[in-house]
Amino acid sequence: MNNFIKVNGQKITTTGLVALALIITGCQNPPLTKDSKTTSQVSTAIAASSPLQIDGKAPEFTGVDSNNTTHKLSDFKGKVVVLEWTNHQCPFVRKHYSSGNMQKLQKEATSKGVVWLSIISSAPGQQGHVTPQKANELIKSSSASPTAVIIDSEGTIGRLYQARTTPHMYVIDTDGVLKYMGAIDNKPSANPADVETATNYVRAAVDSVITNKPVETTVTQPYGCSVKYNS
Repeated sequence: MNNFIKVNGQKITTTGLVALALIITGCQNPPLTKDSKTTSQVSTAIAASSPLQIDGKAPEFTGVDSNNTTHKLSDFKGKVVVLEWTNHQCPFVRKHYSSGNMQKLQKEATSKGVVWLSIISSAPGQQGHVTPQKANELIKSSSASPTAVIIDSEGTIGRLYQARTTPHMYVIDTDGVLKYMGAIDNKPSANPADVETATNYVRAAVDSVITNKPVETTVTQPYGCSVKYNS
């Protein structure tokens, strides 16, 4: 039988807390588990203990991008939105950019009218922190195609969405409802060669949302480097 406790005002089960603790610990030494059964169980625990709920309203946020333009999530009502937490120095992020996988996914999505927001929550002095100018240089040098890169140095948006790894992905539908959160795919490695054989959860979720079909996989365990928040 589950007992309930409160953490930061959130009522969670002790089972969920234990699973969450295991996940946080695992993020320090990615990749996380490869066992599909364990992944499924942990993902269920994440969903049960998180204030973010699939089919619940995605939290509103305001952020300033690398071109000093302010964006609010509610500004994009009527459009599908993808949130991508990124850190250009993380080997797991490099896997998806050096292979061209992330850029391909960004181009596919934005060509269908999707808003793609890459978010950098690395604090000053931490791995992955960039100035707006550096962010624009990285976009150009990697041929990336996000709608915007939001500089979240205080980690406000990252903490709001409980982003734990880079990459950590979210898909939000046209009504601002969260439809997917978790890993980019099912290959938790830093090997670019794994991209070819991976099941891409984000592509599947975006396509399902666009065609008004149920998202088959809604929550997965993210993998990658831990988000480098300030203390």
